[in-house]
Amino acid sequence: MQWSAYGEYLALAAVLVLIPGPDFAVVTRNALLGGARRGRSAALGISSADAIQGTLAAAGLSVVILRVQPLFQAIRWAGVVYLAYLGLQALLAALQPSDAAEDGGAGATRAVRSGWRQGFLSNITNPKVLVFYLAVLPQFLHPGSGMAWVLAFAWSHALLSLAYLLAVSTGIARLRPLLRRPRMRRAMHAGTGAALLSFSALLAAERF
Repeated sequence: MQWSAYGEYLALAAVLVLIPGPDFAVVTRNALLGGARRGRSAALGISSADAIQGTLAAAGLSVVILRVQPLFQAIRWAGVVYLAYLGLQALLAALQPSDAAEDGGAGATRAVRSGWRQGFLSNITNPKVLVFYLAVLPQFLHPGSGMAWVLAFAWSHALLSLAYLLAVSTGIARLRPLLRRPRMRRAMHAGTGAALLSFSALLAAERF
């Protein structure tokens, strides 16, 4: 039964989503900087990229990307550089005496857009997402499954990721008064920066 395979896939996807990775670090950093709104925006950017990559996989375009190595490597190294950039930004923030306060109006709008952009770019340039959709997802599909089933599986992963990252954002935002104390703030920025730099290095060393 396809529904049985779907349930098994959701269980595996939920476990993978719960493993801390670049998505978790990006949402944590944005929630720390701008509160729940910016953290949720980063989560939405990540899930948007997940949905796009899942759609590419369903349409068969992910195979093309993987086979055209110059394109695949360009995406991969863009991800390496972008994660390193975010990591360095976080480390520099740890050296600052304080974060800029979240304000209203245009400033808040820019912060939300920045959160979405960081989430989207960090995920869309992560080739591991494409590899997951191509290597893992087909194992749960029956031969001859239509595109609708492929999209249902892929988008379900994106929704699971979104739900989890929204919860992370809410949790960080609630702890923000504590986390913004000077010592805690520096530790959080330094830890997030180190994590992002580590994920960048791992992506650079990964063999696909």
